Amino acid sequence: MKNFMDDDFLLSTDTAKKLYDICKDTPIFDWHCHLSPKEIYENKQPEDITELWLSGDHYKWRGMRSCGIEEKYITGDASNREKFLKWSEVMNYCICNPLYHWTHLELQRYFGIDTPLSPKTAEAIWNEANAKIKSGGFRPKELIERSNVVCVCTTDDPADTLEYHKLIAEDKSFKCRVIPAFRPDKALNIEAPSFVPWLESLEKTCGVKIDTYSKLKDALKGRIDFFKEMGCRATDHALVYVPCSRASEKELEAIFAKGRNGEGLTAKEADKYRTELLRFLAKEYYKNGWVMEIHIGAIRNNNTLMFKRIGADTGYDSIGDSEIALRLSAFLDSLACEESLPKTILFTLNPKDNYVLGAMLGNFQNEDAPSKLQFGSAWWFNDNIDGMRLQMKALGNLGMLGKFVGMVTDSRSFLSYPRHEYFRRIMCDLIGDTVENGEYPDDEDVLAETVKNISFYNAKEYFGI
Repeated sequence: MKNFMDDDFLLSTDTAKKLYDICKDTPIFDWHCHLSPKEIYENKQPEDITELWLSGDHYKWRGMRSCGIEEKYITGDASNREKFLKWSEVMNYCICNPLYHWTHLELQRYFGIDTPLSPKTAEAIWNEANAKIKSGGFRPKELIERSNVVCVCTTDDPADTLEYHKLIAEDKSFKCRVIPAFRPDKALNIEAPSFVPWLESLEKTCGVKIDTYSKLKDALKGRIDFFKEMGCRATDHALVYVPCSRASEKELEAIFAKGRNGEGLTAKEADKYRTELLRFLAKEYYKNGWVMEIHIGAIRNNNTLMFKRIGADTGYDSIGDSEIALRLSAFLDSLACEESLPKTILFTLNPKDNYVLGAMLGNFQNEDAPSKLQFGSAWWFNDNIDGMRLQMKALGNLGMLGKFVGMVTDSRSFLSYPRHEYFRRIMCDLIGDTVENGEYPDDEDVLAETVKNISFYNAKEYFGI
């Protein structure tokens, strides 16, 4: 029997252990996350481990609810100590859940605590962790640098002034580069109640009245130019499915007018608007050499009662089940036919679509860039041992695993960087299996280059940082 989460954790062969030893210290490029630039800039001393661990972490919140824990200990007014102790109660039931592994990787890597967390050990771990936090080294910038992160791409709305990115860039003592990523979801979701308030915020940022679809495009182009000045290299879009319902400019002006006036739109009208605005944006990304990330398949805010009580991004989202292939193909093809398809990373939240996306990539590869279309890493409900192996197996079977741009944290937590270690261990174990099974030669030079490239260098080249 193996020891609990020791140096050989998840590494089942000698080859896997050798490969992990080669790539484990490779830098991290966190090209998709939800860290707050404001929190990075302010660089505040955290109060305790609960603030670092449980504040805003809807993964953990779902786990606590599944164990019947009262909401007061999750998002409510219980003390931080009480919330931590309640989180410890979840641990004994967390068998096979990546939360168990992430929890203990973070305890080991940042706090030097090897003791498994449980109700029996919680009080001692609470005291030890908080003593270490108090002694220093746990401010956001310190945690980022301790984690060997060289670049972070935050996700930022077009209406954002990026003031904190400017301030971070002026701090020459901070070694990590923090750059914005353009996320225009609120511009695309014309049927949402948030559309008109968002449009007003964009008008305020731009200093212009946006009362036509044409003016909206002009405003967004202006924001793209500004984001480019601030170092932006990536964009992000969250879609249940990628739409492809074409429309004329005249139709789009009429649809925009209805949306701006708060009038009800049909699903077809919203799809037409979303298709053409996304096409417009994609063409701008292509001109600027940006990467278009598309996250497909999340159904959000399923629990209406809890959404009304505590809002979005609180643990009530899940996996969607849409037929995505035909519309995705048509959308990508519409851009490829105009020679304006940008570098694109496709993520699916539904693992049944792994082979749909893995096969789709090959339809649109060309000499613009090696593996111009990428299959994004196992995401959200899939960033676990099985999900990561399935995603990489699909990519390996259908595309070029050696050109894969690797892992992202997709996180709001400054303690989430051991997820890269988790990914690297799983990746090395998978590749190690192919070598040990005689499916790939034991060429140390090629294998070393491969695991380091997937860990960091492929993404560095792909995004052009």
